[in-house]
Amino acid sequence: MKLSINGNNFKVKVQTSPKETQEGMMNKTFDKTFNGMLFVMKNQEHCFWMKNCIIPLDMIFIDGDKITKIHHNCPPCEDEPCKNYCGEGGYILEVKGGTCKNMGIKKGDVVTFPL
Repeated sequence: MKLSINGNNFKVKVQTSPKETQEGMMNKTFDKTFNGMLFVMKNQEHCFWMKNCIIPLDMIFIDGDKITKIHHNCPPCEDEPCKNYCGEGGYILEVKGGTCKNMGIKKGDVVTFPL
């Protein structure tokens, strides 16, 4: 699936099941097939952690089509307890750390999903 923020296009891997959500980017890295991971969840507060992630990530929380919160450059966590990164929304997009600052993506921006 593809989505766009401020004209920046992302090819995302969509995660919907509890198992997919729990695993997220654990032990994974982006490649030519996807440069974002999109979690589709209930529209409420969610918290994510970086347990067993390989690279730092930006976490983008989206309510409807608007960005409500961004956690920038969240570092991988190797030992528990891991820091939680929380925000409101039914969609959470994870991209490579530093992406939001490099592309000028900020809270309040509109996310365009395919029809």
